[in-house]
Amino acid sequence: MKLQRLLSYTRRAVDDYRMILPGDRIAVGISGGKDSLTLLYALHGLKRFYPSAFELQAITVDLGFPDFDLSRIQALCEQLEVPYTIVKSEIGQIIFQERKETNPCSLCAKMRKGALNEKAKELGCNKIAYAHHQDDVVETMLLSLIYEGRFYSFSPYTYLDRMDLTVIRPMLYIPEAEVIGFQNLMKLPVCKSPCPADGHTRREYAKDLLRQLNQENPGVKERMFSAILNGNIKGWPQRQPQTGKGGSVSNE
Repeated sequence: MKLQRLLSYTRRAVDDYRMILPGDRIAVGISGGKDSLTLLYALHGLKRFYPSAFELQAITVDLGFPDFDLSRIQALCEQLEVPYTIVKSEIGQIIFQERKETNPCSLCAKMRKGALNEKAKELGCNKIAYAHHQDDVVETMLLSLIYEGRFYSFSPYTYLDRMDLTVIRPMLYIPEAEVIGFQNLMKLPVCKSPCPADGHTRREYAKDLLRQLNQENPGVKERMFSAILNGNIKGWPQRQPQTGKGGSVSNE
């Protein structure tokens, strides 16, 4: 995927759900993985021509694992002229050494998001951008069906009233395969997660299941995604009518 196509996908999602308004200061959550770095490029590129002027602030919550070198991400943010803040924490030690959690992902996500939200507010941001892509949306729906017995996935944007922050997901329409293509094309400085649970989670199970379903039934992932978009899920906003600007995805 070329940068032009990435920006087209992103613009479409932002326009469809009015994710960005004039004067927004958006914190970009940077985990170090391919998704969050692609999101950084997407919003940096969009910022150059989007009619609603906005500012960016990149933030990484360092969970405290050893050998997690963020210097290349720091250099990328300097190259893109995006301010970058690293939040030091002991979340990894609390979860794996002190509490010895057998299912650590939920608590880790909660603590990590809490630290990200607090730093975003401290830095004057009113929105936080997460790098969830199309596959994440479908995998979350599968997890909800299997483990909760309900048809649900996270919304394109969510207002957190306790923090007075809005979470947006500008990569909503982008398939993971396209993100991988962008990573390879741009040689993104990915920092592999040092988390002991990485690759051994329920989400990894849902990812494998979706891959198998799509191999056996080509196009099933796209049909599932369409079902989510049209499923009137509680809490989801309505898509905005397009005016013909930025609403299509380029084939470049």
